Amino acid sequence: MAARVSASKANKKAEVQSHKHELRTEVQEFKRRRILEQSRELFFAQGYEATTLDTIAAELKVTKPFLYSYFRNKSEILNAICEIGIRSPLAALDEALATKLPPGEKLRLAIERVTSAVLLNQQCIVVYRREEMNLEPDEWQVLTDLKLEFDRKLSSLLVEGAKRGEFTFDDPDFTALSIGGLLTWAALWWRPMGRWSQTDVVMHMIRNVERMVGRKTRPTAM
Repeated sequence: MAARVSASKANKKAEVQSHKHELRTEVQEFKRRRILEQSRELFFAQGYEATTLDTIAAELKVTKPFLYSYFRNKSEILNAICEIGIRSPLAALDEALATKLPPGEKLRLAIERVTSAVLLNQQCIVVYRREEMNLEPDEWQVLTDLKLEFDRKLSSLLVEGAKRGEFTFDDPDFTALSIGGLLTWAALWWRPMGRWSQTDVVMHMIRNVERMVGRKTRPTAM
């Protein structure tokens, strides 16, 4: 009996420790996310070079050493923001590619989700496009590889659709690159309270991409 009580106490202690660890992790992730959100807004509004760590700390009402406990320097903050801007559309593309839809429908879904991800992460993407030259070489290479991964996956989908007779285009790699550029370009001109809603932009992109790939739709049954 004593052994059981001891084991029960040990299990409860382990559960408490595990819960404390989870809470600590959540708090740390929240603080890191707040640093990125504030930095993103400042980089977007006034530029990377014009924004100092002192400015970021002041806006967050924290000390500069607090920032250093989460990021080594301003460049690492920039890299994290840019990575969000690239990984989000890539994740959206992966979700569409994981479906069992035919290529034409899969492409349509991919354009819908990628465009939505681009608009949702608009500031991150704009910061990346503006400040790419300020990234450290190693960081720049990681992000470039992610962009290439997006282009390769989209190109493979186009090839699949062409083989099934659903698409007609000249070069899958060039077409994929053009589509990616078209979608991310929306982040540079779209305004949340502007003339076109997110749905308007998504539908516009779908129509344009389908024209680019010469998508052939099946005739509607009478």
